[in-house]
Amino acid sequence: MYVDGFVLAVPKQNLDAYKNMAKAAGDMWKEYGAISYVECVADDVPYGEVTSFPRAVQAKDDEIVVFSWATYKDRQSRDEVMKNVMADPRMKSEEFKHVFDGKRMIFGGFEPFIEI
Repeated sequence: MYVDGFVLAVPKQNLDAYKNMAKAAGDMWKEYGAISYVECVADDVPYGEVTSFPRAVQAKDDEIVVFSWATYKDRQSRDEVMKNVMADPRMKSEEFKHVFDGKRMIFGGFEPFIEI
């Protein structure tokens, strides 16, 4: 298995638009071969003194933190899914524009070492 993780800040006023975009994105990820796609909105993420989810994405008072992940069979499958998703013309649609500040998004791929 291979996992992509994402943390980002979404303006609270854009949360419904973000949810619509995330649903469309999840459908694309799955269409191209992701095993699963999950989006979560912050519920219990305190602002830490040194580090925290809100600090990591420089969340403002009018923003909410979103944590999401996608799973794949392996790294090769993930690379293929991402290549296809990024090339898909739907990614350039209005639905995917101006919903959140992508410059503050944290993302990366992870290889699990424990699965219980």
